[in-house]
Amino acid sequence: METLGYLMDGFGVALQPHNLMFALLGAFLGTLIGALPGLGPANGVAILIPLAFSLGLAPETALIMLTSVYAGAMYGGRISSILLNIPGDEPAMMTCLDGYPMAQKGKASEALAISAVASFIGSLIATVGLILLAPLLANFALTFGPAEYFALFLLAFATLGGITGKNPIKTVVAACIGLMIATVGIDNTGVQRYTFGVLELFEGVDFIIAIVGLFAISELLFFIEERAGGGKEKMKVNKLSLSWKDIREILPTSFRGGVLGFVAGVLPGAGASLGSFISYTLEKRVLGKKGYFGQGDPRGVAAPEAGNNGASSGALVPMLTLGVPGSGTTAVLLALLISLNITPGPLMFTQNADIVWGVIAALLIGNFLLLILNIPLVGIFVKLLSVPPMYLLPIVTMVAFVGIYSISNTIFDLYFMVAFGVGGYVLRKLEIPLVPVILGLLLGPEMEKNLRHAMDISDGDWMILWDSGLAIGLWVFAGLGLILPYIVGPLLRRGMKGTTPASGSPESD
Repeated sequence: METLGYLMDGFGVALQPHNLMFALLGAFLGTLIGALPGLGPANGVAILIPLAFSLGLAPETALIMLTSVYAGAMYGGRISSILLNIPGDEPAMMTCLDGYPMAQKGKASEALAISAVASFIGSLIATVGLILLAPLLANFALTFGPAEYFALFLLAFATLGGITGKNPIKTVVAACIGLMIATVGIDNTGVQRYTFGVLELFEGVDFIIAIVGLFAISELLFFIEERAGGGKEKMKVNKLSLSWKDIREILPTSFRGGVLGFVAGVLPGAGASLGSFISYTLEKRVLGKKGYFGQGDPRGVAAPEAGNNGASSGALVPMLTLGVPGSGTTAVLLALLISLNITPGPLMFTQNADIVWGVIAALLIGNFLLLILNIPLVGIFVKLLSVPPMYLLPIVTMVAFVGIYSISNTIFDLYFMVAFGVGGYVLRKLEIPLVPVILGLLLGPEMEKNLRHAMDISDGDWMILWDSGLAIGLWVFAGLGLILPYIVGPLLRRGMKGTTPASGSPESD
């Protein structure tokens, strides 16, 4: 009953007209970003963070808008998968398998509508799971001491590359780069580290500048290099003729996919890509010869869409309750929280209950908004796909520069952002993922603080890090997170391989 009361308070926040308006704006922009092949939710949220600052939004409004962008991008990823056989991001790869054959048979509208309904169901199930599980996990996390938190942060690093990660060594390299950048500035004891006498570095590197540079500016450089020419060819979408029977047939598939996706989202290292893959393969086995997967079966569209949207909401559970992101996009959202002076973790449910429950309520409302947006307005998103990137580039650039300048009003930060952008471009060329860099930057100071605290408590005895059963369990899971990508990863990647052309984005979810 207590949870229900908090949720009602959350609806009070989310249903305020200005919050509702920004949720709608975020859902629309997110769907558009998700539809553009190669961008993906993490890049989309990173690109739009400066917009939240330049508009001077309140913390709950900014978070509601960007969470809606996240949900919208997960919805939008399916549009290019179905119409172009090019996934908007990695989790949308499995949708190509049956979505594109449906489009080839002249059922593009039906495939898009089915995917919207399945996305809605998957996301709704996961949001309910978030409501039920998050308070329990937050209460449990209150028992964590500094040693357990240190082990938890290590677990986050060990699993961020994901079980399906291609090169765990590059993930470790990226995390180390992030941790090194996190050491810049004045530490807890008042000692300057790597500031080189530059006044602007005394307070360390701002997360938002790093994120916008690494994601948005590097993405611009890639656009200029690869796709600065024309847009996608104009695509024809048939008139929608979806019956209740068609929707009823995909309901069991969508429910199963949503539950599986939620579990994949909550588990560290799994993520939306794995949620989408497992949902599809399980559905294929459940239906057996009754299905015609790979030839335009609507259930082959519903399963991965419910799975990846369920996982995206599930990934919010560890971020909100433990302060540990469950995916690349939630790492970006975590940076936003810290920049807004909100400390993620178990205390957030008591100290910032209005924000947490406002965001959860906004997710529920956002799902309905996305369903309303995605079925009748899909033609608009399809037309926007054909807009040449050269018209979008100046807008994205302007938003990034104005937003960053509005935070501190210094030109130095703009130079810094561009430098991070060039650095991000080089890292992506070397196929080094960017999310672990951000995670190192975000969690580095907290790791250091908890390690120092643990050492103070134990008078310098390192054994405190393994002194409790919980800490040992976290260390074991962290070890598994490093080993499993070498054992299970190749098998899973082989299963996912050969389905569709690869996404252009290095950061999937």
